[in-house]
Amino acid sequence: MNRDKEKNPDLSVVLPVYNEVEVIPHLYKKLKASLDALALSCEIIFVDDGSTDGSGDLIKEIAKEDPGVVLITFRKNFGQTAALSAGFEYARGEVIISMDADLQHDPAEIPGFLEKIREGYDVVSGWRKERVDKFWNRRLPSLVANRIMMLVSGVKIHDFGGTYKAYRKDIIKQIHLYGDHHRFIPALASSLGAKITEIPIKNIERPYGKSKYGLGRIFPVFFDFVLIRFFLKYLTRPLQFFGALGLVCLLSGLGIGLYLLVDKFCFGRPIMVAHGPLSLLMVILIVISFTFISLGLLGEVLSRIYFEGTGKKIYSVKEIWRGQG
Repeated sequence: MNRDKEKNPDLSVVLPVYNEVEVIPHLYKKLKASLDALALSCEIIFVDDGSTDGSGDLIKEIAKEDPGVVLITFRKNFGQTAALSAGFEYARGEVIISMDADLQHDPAEIPGFLEKIREGYDVVSGWRKERVDKFWNRRLPSLVANRIMMLVSGVKIHDFGGTYKAYRKDIIKQIHLYGDHHRFIPALASSLGAKITEIPIKNIERPYGKSKYGLGRIFPVFFDFVLIRFFLKYLTRPLQFFGALGLVCLLSGLGIGLYLLVDKFCFGRPIMVAHGPLSLLMVILIVISFTFISLGLLGEVLSRIYFEGTGKKIYSVKEIWRGQG
């Protein structure tokens, strides 16, 4: 594997690592063999996410022998999203591939990702078409989550949660990750106008150690869906989101009020005696409607402060052509 120190490499491979000391030698051997077979300059970026088993020290020894290996060490465990974010930030390759460090992703499949990138795609997602995980605590929650994410984002891929993906540098560098949002990168990339596809990959049973993910992720993922939906559709126009909720509440409250007035003046029923709870609901709905509209207005102000204060654009430029002559 060669690495030209005078210019950026063609390919960067980013691998979050957390207590994988058993796996790293085998992973590095397979990954290096796959990269050496490519006619590309490459770098391997290991991000040690606060490992306590000596994974970082082992990677340092590898880096002493291979100048194409980079180690980023965290002070503590910040999680997979943070590790990927750091890897993407420091990666110099024109194409950046992320993958797990537990050998559940086969490095021999890297050429398939690169082929799709050469076809013009900006994001290539690995699809674990034939899953080997346990059904109830891994495959079923993943299936449900992926279907929901497909509906929420409009991105037609089957596997949002898998880490094995390839990105063009200019796309992934524009995406800022927070929380556990690495699984939503295709959706976030779609908001920038990225061209996205997927390829089937092997889902290999973990050869060493045990998985660090399970059913505990279900509830955080659900709330992330809500947040991502809001970010994809309403970040630059929050009044449309909160205003719509406010309008529904206002119309419902006014509808109840109209019914109460008709019942009183046409049929002579006393409102508070015959419809006390309904009257209270009417007042609550009208108050809530103004609360939602106020939130929308505050959201509009905060949105402008966010974009103007950070210099972040509400658009993404792919390229600029200038006329000659």
